[in-house]
Amino acid sequence: MVPLVLLAFVVSVLAVEGYTSRGFAGDQEGRGERAGRSGAGVPPEVAGGGPVVDAGHDPPRTYRAPARTVVLTFDDGPDPAWTPRIREVLDRNDVPGTFFVTGRQTARHPDLVRDLIRSGHEIGVHTFSHPDLATQSEDAVDRELAFTQLALAGAAGVHSSLVRMPYSSTTGALDGPSWSVARHLGEKGYVLAFVDQDTRDWSRPGARAIADAAVPEVPGRGTIVLLHDSGGDRSQTVRALETLVPRLKADGYRFSTVAELVGVERLTGGVDTAERWRGWVFVTAVTVSGTTVSVLGALLLVVGGLVLARCVVMLGLAHRHARLARRRPRAGPVPPVAGPPVTGPPVSVVVPAYNEVVCVGKTLRSLVASDCPVEIIVVDDGSDDGTADAAEALGLPGVTVVRTPNRGKAAALNTGVLHASHGIVVMLDADTVFEPSTVRELVEPFADPSVGATAGNAKVGNRHGMLGRWQHIEYVMGFNLDRRMYDLLRCMPTVPGAVGAFRVTALREAGMLSGDTLAEDTDITMALHRAGWDVRYAEHAVAWTEAPGSLRQLWRQRYRWSYGTMQAAWKHRHALVERGHAGRFGRVGLPLLGVFQILTPLLAPLIDLLTVYGLVFGNPLLTALAWLGVLAVQGVCAAYAFRLDGEPLRPLWALPLQQVVYRQVMYLVLVQACLTAVSGYRLPWQRMKRKGNVVVPPRGGGLPSGV
Repeated sequence: MVPLVLLAFVVSVLAVEGYTSRGFAGDQEGRGERAGRSGAGVPPEVAGGGPVVDAGHDPPRTYRAPARTVVLTFDDGPDPAWTPRIREVLDRNDVPGTFFVTGRQTARHPDLVRDLIRSGHEIGVHTFSHPDLATQSEDAVDRELAFTQLALAGAAGVHSSLVRMPYSSTTGALDGPSWSVARHLGEKGYVLAFVDQDTRDWSRPGARAIADAAVPEVPGRGTIVLLHDSGGDRSQTVRALETLVPRLKADGYRFSTVAELVGVERLTGGVDTAERWRGWVFVTAVTVSGTTVSVLGALLLVVGGLVLARCVVMLGLAHRHARLARRRPRAGPVPPVAGPPVTGPPVSVVVPAYNEVVCVGKTLRSLVASDCPVEIIVVDDGSDDGTADAAEALGLPGVTVVRTPNRGKAAALNTGVLHASHGIVVMLDADTVFEPSTVRELVEPFADPSVGATAGNAKVGNRHGMLGRWQHIEYVMGFNLDRRMYDLLRCMPTVPGAVGAFRVTALREAGMLSGDTLAEDTDITMALHRAGWDVRYAEHAVAWTEAPGSLRQLWRQRYRWSYGTMQAAWKHRHALVERGHAGRFGRVGLPLLGVFQILTPLLAPLIDLLTVYGLVFGNPLLTALAWLGVLAVQGVCAAYAFRLDGEPLRPLWALPLQQVVYRQVMYLVLVQACLTAVSGYRLPWQRMKRKGNVVVPPRGGGLPSGV
């Protein structure tokens, strides 16, 4: 539930921020009036009247500024950079101003609105997100105004009955649709304020030009002037005011507010306690959303850079790994046991099994078909479904069944190692099918005495169906491509439980397998590094494993993997400060593991969430192109990984769907695992129900009939 709650919180934050930002982002440098059919459908008393309109009466009432009276009005604020500077100029000259604020800016900067009111300036409504109201439905118009009033209530405990419609600064810009909106606003009790003179300061024509545009064209005539205190660089507006106000005062003009023109003391008033609390909640939500989205945006840049860097590094290192592997001499097939003497070392194979009756037969037949001598030890860990009896009933040569009470996988593997007759032990899960050459390929790197373990190439054996295809892509691209990189860097974090080989001496030096974590394979691999042993990747040692067949089983498996990996990394954290091979792993392997298997996947949902955000609230075309670009990078990595592994590219058609559906499940799994780790909860072992449906595609060497 906690991951879902976190997801709901982030979605809510994005929705609030998206709504509060929509329609204003493109207006940062301001825009001119609407290009309407001037006067069409507008009553003559409005078209020829004053710039202040009370459309709630029939006929509408209009008001003008008296002679030698100037009303300075400011749109689009408040702005933390420019509103205080404009207020300071007005206060210094004892001049009142009328500020038409947007709800979005009010919610983000409530202290600026409070400062304006304390200084005696008038507050008007300029909608919430600055849309053209003539293009909005009546419900949308009401919502714009209601949200702005909520923002004013939360910011300063006031409401305002004074409004200015965006893109309709003069009555000459009114046409039929905009006049309909004006009538609707008048019926709701609003007084509309237009202007006599638009300084067009948003176009930054220069401080002198702005000041000249604000001076009444006819000397002595009263006027309402339009300026801006937000939406871009307003330094010219500030400088213009510093010369304009003294200039008008010297010419005998007085300064007033719109309320005085209408004949009332103020057009703003207080709100009751309940409304103030609702406004406070609203302002808080907008503030939290804005801050959160800013943080998410910064994190998106980080995770985007990490993802791209990881792809570039992985492709480069994987290419180098493949080139080195081609140059490396490889031993040919080892003759069967009945043939001439073999030169390779005999190998013990340990198969831990707990209730694996449906698949243990297929696994053991594939092992017996190995092209090198093997001793097979099946450790039945207290199964109650007849697994041990089924293994014995097969009558396969070289197979020994050891029965133990149920003590867990790590204990079963240790038991198998104790029964092993040879110095190299191969470990695999009871649902895994080996190719004839797999054991030989796993053992080959042990010719180097510094190698303590080898990781094989695990592949999905039940890749039919969409879920199987997604996991197949993940195994080839996400696991085996990673292992090539880790192999070159000599910091392999995990020898997979499905296919791996160990030197018995190295296991003993590392303390054998432990049940301390749920990822005993990762735990023992890290322990080997800390004991000074090298761990290699044998890409030709192919094993076919059974992947979860349902989302529920996949969730449980990956939850255990993620949590177990975190447990192992925490257990071996001291490798960060150790010396030698252990220190190399600690300072290279552990950071890579933390960044690319925990941190980056944990932040990667931002790509998808902000993609949806951009489609809904931003530029859909650019957003779609950006997402497709990320998908293209993933596709290139996947195609190269499939090519290196000799896999056909056909399953990659499911890659886009994997990014949309499958990846979201993995995000939630990782979040849940992180929360489990933080809480300190001891997650119990979660076993996957087997179906025994592993299918091995035809490859070189093949398998005997029935396997």
